[in-house]
Amino acid sequence: MKSVTDSNVDLMTCEHMSCSYGGAPVIEGVDLTIRKGEFVGIVGPSGSGKTTLLRAMLGSVKPVHGSVKRQAGLRLAYVPQVETVDWNFPVTVGEVVGMSRPQRLMRPKSARSELTLIEDVLERLGLGGLLGRHIRELSGGQQQRVFLARALIQKPDMLILDEPTAGVDVRTRHEVLHVLADLNESPPQGDGIAIVLTTHDLNGLASHLPRLVCFNRTVIADGTPAEVLQPYFLERTYGAPMEVLQHGGMPIVLEQGGDELRNRLNRSTAS
Repeated sequence: MKSVTDSNVDLMTCEHMSCSYGGAPVIEGVDLTIRKGEFVGIVGPSGSGKTTLLRAMLGSVKPVHGSVKRQAGLRLAYVPQVETVDWNFPVTVGEVVGMSRPQRLMRPKSARSELTLIEDVLERLGLGGLLGRHIRELSGGQQQRVFLARALIQKPDMLILDEPTAGVDVRTRHEVLHVLADLNESPPQGDGIAIVLTTHDLNGLASHLPRLVCFNRTVIADGTPAEVLQPYFLERTYGAPMEVLQHGGMPIVLEQGGDELRNRLNRSTAS
């Protein structure tokens, strides 16, 4: 994966930003900058305001204090949680991806060009040949990649994902992480794409990202996983003591009562 400091071009900056839904602030005093080509994970407990932060970045929620500054002409794309999708809705892979394109009357030549563009993005994500397949017939990893294709066909500068590995198995989680890392390094449009995602998966996903942000109504810590996944920051973020072990050069977060995992890691190291 890329390093945290791949580029000094600021795509988006939240400055002392606070947001609410008519009452007390849901998030407040947020200072956060996303630069070109970065891969950033945002972690925090349920109800900590992570989704509100994403909505503010996308522009669907307006700050009540502070600001969100975006690079002129910045193209944003959003991938929602797949758990919110009605998989029984009668729609094909090609139709899902094409929904993100501007709706306009097209001549046959334009329609063919549009179809070729959709097929190219699907092929890039390992979904070649599935254009006419119903989305409910796909595996969990394939379903997530369809929504990635739907976002990528917009040719974004920044891709924002809400819990892309929520509710999936370990194999699918690794598959999604691999696809995202590949897109971050070599996106279809041939330029560095920034990726911002939220996740609850501290060990399976967050610890593998170049940059991590601990968030609970505001930014608690911001840096590499080794810098951020520390007991002090995690307790401030989650409100409960957590232990961090090093295993194979990677931080492993243990909640209270994590003796079984700790013993398993010790046995693995000993062997």
